[in-house]
Amino acid sequence: MAESPPRREPSPVRHFARITDVALAVVTAVFFVAVALATGVSGPWHATIPLALILGGLLLVRRRWPMTVLLLSIGGILVYHLTGNASPAGWIWPAAVAYFTAATTSRVRWVAAIGLAQLVYSAVDFRWVLDRNPARYVIHVAGEGLLLAVLIAAGLAYVVAMRWRERWRETDSRARAVEERLRVSHEVHDIIAHTLAVVGVQLNVAADTLEEDPAAAAAALRLAKDVRNRAMADLRSLIAVLRYHSGDTAPPPDLASLGTLVADARAAGLEVTLDEHGDPTAVPAIPAIAVYRVVQESLANTLKHAAASRAEVTIGYQPRSVTVEITDNGRADTGGTDVIQGHGLTGMRERVSALGGTLTAGPTPGGFAVRADIPVAGSTA
Repeated sequence: MAESPPRREPSPVRHFARITDVALAVVTAVFFVAVALATGVSGPWHATIPLALILGGLLLVRRRWPMTVLLLSIGGILVYHLTGNASPAGWIWPAAVAYFTAATTSRVRWVAAIGLAQLVYSAVDFRWVLDRNPARYVIHVAGEGLLLAVLIAAGLAYVVAMRWRERWRETDSRARAVEERLRVSHEVHDIIAHTLAVVGVQLNVAADTLEEDPAAAAAALRLAKDVRNRAMADLRSLIAVLRYHSGDTAPPPDLASLGTLVADARAAGLEVTLDEHGDPTAVPAIPAIAVYRVVQESLANTLKHAAASRAEVTIGYQPRSVTVEITDNGRADTGGTDVIQGHGLTGMRERVSALGGTLTAGPTPGGFAVRADIPVAGSTA
């Protein structure tokens, strides 16, 4: 009967499996001989010790050929009995590990049939006790049957547990993949939204000043080109990480890049002030990226929706958290609704929530405000 090849396991798992097989082989051989000597078997070197060595040695290859190991174990026990030796531990127990291993395969029905046949044969072989001690006979046969049932049930339970573990791993893998896709979508959205907002403003400036002030139009076009080039570099870096997981790609944006965001917004005609308090160097990489993206998306929304002329970015670096607040003087009645319902604010909130923080956004008496509280304690760079 052809058996499926074993699945390749990690090295520590294979090492532990080999140790387990050796331990089971030693325990099986030693216990069989010990029980034989305890029950008065004479001349153990004649048959008992050889059978113990065979039963133990077969367990060393039980994972590769489970059915073969079971059949050879039963065959050895049968020969042991046919040569006039009484088994000191019954018929089923000496092959207990072989039965359990075979029960974990797809041939569990054959295992049950083989065990039932061996159980019937042992009941017939032990019939000479029936007339002398019926209670002993019943206990012996029932005990052998119960042990067989327990071994097969344990094998089936082990298979079910392994299947559930594999399903859990697959589910966890899918969840990680979904989280990664969501993270990538946030990154792409943040890059594109900011780029389109700045480039759109500069193109409008160029179109309006092309005839009256060609120099200003050229400057606006150069700025739009620079912003576009930076966005393309960010996208290439992100795609390279996803495709190759290489270490030679550009680093992700961090707090040192906030000045570039502010400069781009100022060049687009928005009066922006950046006020930072505390030590930004103590912020780990992941929260730093979140801070950058919150500022980037908020300024992009201000340029696209709020029709604002002024924005203030305030960042407070505390030992255990970072507070980010972006306020503008734009139209809160219409622009605020667009921002709340857009994908940008949803992405910011999900990004901050993933780090255990909170994000609030809404109209204020003077415009619109976004505030994020991002914990940094326990984060890794």
